[in-house]
Amino acid sequence: MARMSAQERRAELVSAAFRVVAARGVAAASVRVICAEASMALASFHYVFATRDELMAELVSVVVEAERHAMLTDLTPGETFRDTVRLGLERYLQHLRSDPQREKAMLELTQYALRTPGLEVVASTQYERYCVLAQDALATAAERWNMMWTMPVDQIARILVVVTDGVTLSWLVTRDDAAAARALDFAADSVVGLAVAA
Repeated sequence: MARMSAQERRAELVSAAFRVVAARGVAAASVRVICAEASMALASFHYVFATRDELMAELVSVVVEAERHAMLTDLTPGETFRDTVRLGLERYLQHLRSDPQREKAMLELTQYALRTPGLEVVASTQYERYCVLAQDALATAAERWNMMWTMPVDQIARILVVVTDGVTLSWLVTRDDAAAARALDFAADSVVGLAVAA
């Protein structure tokens, strides 16, 4: 096997961890199992991660950054403010549909962190980062359309995270694209109702 850089090893272990967690759950995702999934020696793991918990936290970082990229990179404003908000939500749905196993793994990781003493911070960090992402998306949309929010944008962001969580879980269970689209239409209508021209 060709020599891998630390960055390549890290990326491969993250990918393997997502696959293992999605298929078998976090409890079954031991370092040994993740290394076997990645076709790497156990020593390779400790070359790039100090602990399994560090890897689990890295999964959260990878997902949040991927969602940030999906929602905010090259976001072309729609014809209206509402269209722009809806487009951001659509990009989230496209991101979810592109890799359902990733989202399944994240749900498992959240539940595991909540059940495991000392790991609660992984779940709280995950949701804080989701809220910051939603807040950035809302601020970007408002700025592009010269709008302002009628309530604190961090509160709207938290509501939006609750909505996208519901859409995510429902879609993973039903794979009903039309139902997800209706929910996101409702979310977009509700969100733009909280903004006025600056």
